[in-house]
Amino acid sequence: MKSLQEQLEYIINHKTKPLGALGRLEEIALQVGLIQQTVHPSIEHPHIVVFAGDHGIAATGLVNSYPQSVTAQMVFNFINGGATINVFCKQYNLQLKVVDAGVNCDFNGIECPAFINAKIANGTKNYTETNAMSEQEAILAIEKGKQIVIQIARTGCNCIGFGEMGIGNTSSASLIMSAITKLSVEACTGRGAGANDVQLQTKIKKLQQVYTFHELQHHAHNPIQLLSKVGGFEIAMLTGAYIQAAHENMVIVVDGFISTAALLAAKIFNSHILENCVFAHTSGEKGHEQMLAYLNARPLLNLGMRLGEGTGSALAIPLIQSAVNFLNEMASFESAGVSSV
Repeated sequence: MKSLQEQLEYIINHKTKPLGALGRLEEIALQVGLIQQTVHPSIEHPHIVVFAGDHGIAATGLVNSYPQSVTAQMVFNFINGGATINVFCKQYNLQLKVVDAGVNCDFNGIECPAFINAKIANGTKNYTETNAMSEQEAILAIEKGKQIVIQIARTGCNCIGFGEMGIGNTSSASLIMSAITKLSVEACTGRGAGANDVQLQTKIKKLQQVYTFHELQHHAHNPIQLLSKVGGFEIAMLTGAYIQAAHENMVIVVDGFISTAALLAAKIFNSHILENCVFAHTSGEKGHEQMLAYLNARPLLNLGMRLGEGTGSALAIPLIQSAVNFLNEMASFESAGVSSV
């Protein structure tokens, strides 16, 4: 009896094409088949979930070139359908959910089926002076991320991509990356939403001070502590969402720099989580390539994008659908009567 992997490889290799001619699409077809434990995988009701949260450090202006208020403004833009992720989700028929994980704004009264109020607090505290959040808040954010994915799974969704929005959140992601990968803060820190050279050097210096202040090297193997020290509510919620998506046996489409930093934390909880992950793209944000190398990940796209919002995942999901479709619909040499030699 052939194993499932052997069955899938046989089917892929006997389609009407030269061996390996569909390149990465063949690898994705195999991976999705193994995730779903079938030779007839499918992508059903794919979703993009964007988690939004504010960061206390952003109010200082030390690490960000845009004001903190932009986070809330962009959430309204998502809700009103005007952001890049809205355009891509509409184009590819992806369901979009926008989550207030901890934005410094009152969204009460918002009536939009795409909006989810999961607010922990109105942003984290300034981690240059104290912990970003309590450990209890970090645990609550992770649990809320899990619950959101449970609800989405009940709609029949089996493929999910995650995005984020939060002025200052590349700084949190850089610190999380540095702690877990043991790379220097400088190697992990990029321009974020567009810092100039002077702003970048200020950002690096401040984050180096934060790393030392919180002694992050001692928290690398404890994601609850790490998130409580320097995380964001959206990053903690993302962490829980990844964990639950793997538990639900979903195909997880990993976006850019901040989303991958949350995956680093989620991987500590579940060492097998990468088996469910398809990496959408290489972000233009400094450090992402090294983060991907740390995970031995091979992203599908490299478009120089560094927007966030789950935009890379939205572009990658159609490629995953194409991989599944060729596996299910393409003729074999035998069925088409085509010679294989």
